[in-house]
Amino acid sequence: MKITNIRTTPVLAPLPRPVRTASGTIDQFPLVLIDVSTDTGVVGRAYAQVYLPELLPALERTVSSLAQMATGLPLAPRDVHAHLLRRCRLFGMKGLLGVALGGLDMALWDAWARARGEPLARALGAELRPLRAYHSVGLYDAKEVVAIAEETLAAGFSGLKIKAGFPTFAEDLAAVRAAKRALGNSTALMIDYNQSLSLPEAMARCKALDDEGLEWIEEPVLADDLAGCARIAEALTTPLQIGENFHGPSEMRAAIAARASDLVMPDAQFIHGVTGWLEASALAQTAGLPMSSHTFVEASAQLLCATPTAHWIEVLDAAGGLRQASLQIKDGMLLPWDTPGIGLEWREDMVARYRL
Repeated sequence: MKITNIRTTPVLAPLPRPVRTASGTIDQFPLVLIDVSTDTGVVGRAYAQVYLPELLPALERTVSSLAQMATGLPLAPRDVHAHLLRRCRLFGMKGLLGVALGGLDMALWDAWARARGEPLARALGAELRPLRAYHSVGLYDAKEVVAIAEETLAAGFSGLKIKAGFPTFAEDLAAVRAAKRALGNSTALMIDYNQSLSLPEAMARCKALDDEGLEWIEEPVLADDLAGCARIAEALTTPLQIGENFHGPSEMRAAIAARASDLVMPDAQFIHGVTGWLEASALAQTAGLPMSSHTFVEASAQLLCATPTAHWIEVLDAAGGLRQASLQIKDGMLLPWDTPGIGLEWREDMVARYRL
């Protein structure tokens, strides 16, 4: 089976509500939809994402450029991945090029599993199972967060993650305590600083939050400040979470060596797709680190089923407004789709509506 064509479609995907962080607001999710066609008629689907709409045309061109290097090759995702790494070795696989590789790799594996008529997890040798799911939202103050917590409970999630990083720590603390009160003791609460704090400020705020019963504190300082992360992790009893900005498995390996966190949550795209995720999963298993996901809920659901130290699945549904199937949350767990591949089928009417 050979790859005959790879189509890319840039869209600004709709979201139920804007995602506000300490660094800015995402009103619509800029995505590049990727459709891999083969000479047997099998089509694999995935997407790449970038947070800034201004960069969407550049990402689409980058995916298309990598697609040219893969077209005509046999549909063997690991071999294609290795081929692209060799071709791009002099330039390096970070930034938009790494993002494009991750999205394309997911689409190739989706096609590979579809050709076998199996969900990706089962094709990888794992069985589908429910995954502990948390609702991932933006930055909300103490008044606004109550409604978000109530929505989380009504939707049946096991946890809620809110953004933090208000101008004052008092605002962070008030939002955390209001969310905890609204959620009760049976639903976990995580916070995410999105790299917004200096090391001294992060140390002060995180230590002050250490007795608030949080499931984790995420990315308080710059993602590549592994030494700073390690200092914070050592100082806290609350687990420190990082990983969504690991650009490939090598960066996760470096973070583990630096003891930069208690938990890891690679992004299926940034970690270089399914191929990179499988390597990252082995690293987490060897280090004994619980491993969660970041966005890309469709691929992540399949991959976490094949991850020995699987922890939480993040539900921030970037492509939900373009996808045919809805997510299934039951008793706090996400139920992965028992359909071939990762389960993505586009709503073509919505794709046409939101196409850039």
